[in-house]
Amino acid sequence: MVTPFWLDRPDVEAVGIAVEAERNGFGTLWLGEMATYDAFSLATAVGLRTERIGLRIGPLPISVRTPVSVALGVSSVTDLARPVAGIGLGGSSPAIVSGWHDRSWQHAAGRMREAVGVLRSVLDGGRSDFAGEHVRSKGFRLRRPLPGLPITVAAFGPAMTRVAAEVADEVVLNLVSPEHVAQVRKLVDAHAADAGRTPPRLAVWIPVALDPGPATLRQLAAQTAVYLSPPGYGEMFSALGYSSLVERARSGVSRKDLAADIPASLIGAVGAVGSKSDVLSRIAEFHAAGADHVGIVPPTAEDPCGARLLTELARR
Repeated sequence: MVTPFWLDRPDVEAVGIAVEAERNGFGTLWLGEMATYDAFSLATAVGLRTERIGLRIGPLPISVRTPVSVALGVSSVTDLARPVAGIGLGGSSPAIVSGWHDRSWQHAAGRMREAVGVLRSVLDGGRSDFAGEHVRSKGFRLRRPLPGLPITVAAFGPAMTRVAAEVADEVVLNLVSPEHVAQVRKLVDAHAADAGRTPPRLAVWIPVALDPGPATLRQLAAQTAVYLSPPGYGEMFSALGYSSLVERARSGVSRKDLAADIPASLIGAVGAVGSKSDVLSRIAEFHAAGADHVGIVPPTAEDPCGARLLTELARR
């Protein structure tokens, strides 16, 4: 399960989704952050409301969160709520990194390589002592180390994919087609082999909608519109045949206007939409393309907390 951030729904629904996911037997819940809650605060709230489901936090933007701040956050959730099952890092987008936080988005791949190294050392209990080209930290030691905590890297583009294959425990892709998954699987395996290491696991996040009505399709289109212009995503959507939408997004057309023109076929190209058999068959396509696990992003416009979707999938 992946906690969504629907702008047309109450923010606190994220906690309800976590409770429903655990009630229906899902094993892992990803908790990121966008324009609602701080990821570590949300993870603490969810950890206190659930008992078994594994909590994985991120991906968090490496130009905004330092390795030390990430380590402190994970340790805090573990100590105040319950143990975290993994942490994810990503490059994010220029709009978030530079626009929201006034940080440099440049050199994301190089920054990622250094950030993962420092974070892994700190989580394992070491005292930070690193001065790289993009990341510097000296003298910090985590009071409650978390040795061996899996680190996931969100990869889009050749440079970040190479770094992820060489240093991460897992690579995560969001909102992609099975064809794109297959391409990345080959690249990750090849880069890992060149580095002399076992290839990291590959996770894929996709929106999953069971017999969606108009409100659900509008919700999915509004969220998809956010991803039309960022680097990497735009090129993928263009390759899928939606270059005109990408060009409009990058020319400054409002997300509202873009969402109104996003066809259901685009959502279906990067998700699993339709009847229960359609959804299960589509998820299987992502696995066949090379995904080790598929994270389900539930729309909630017509299905509060994704309760119906999760119940139906649990019956599988």
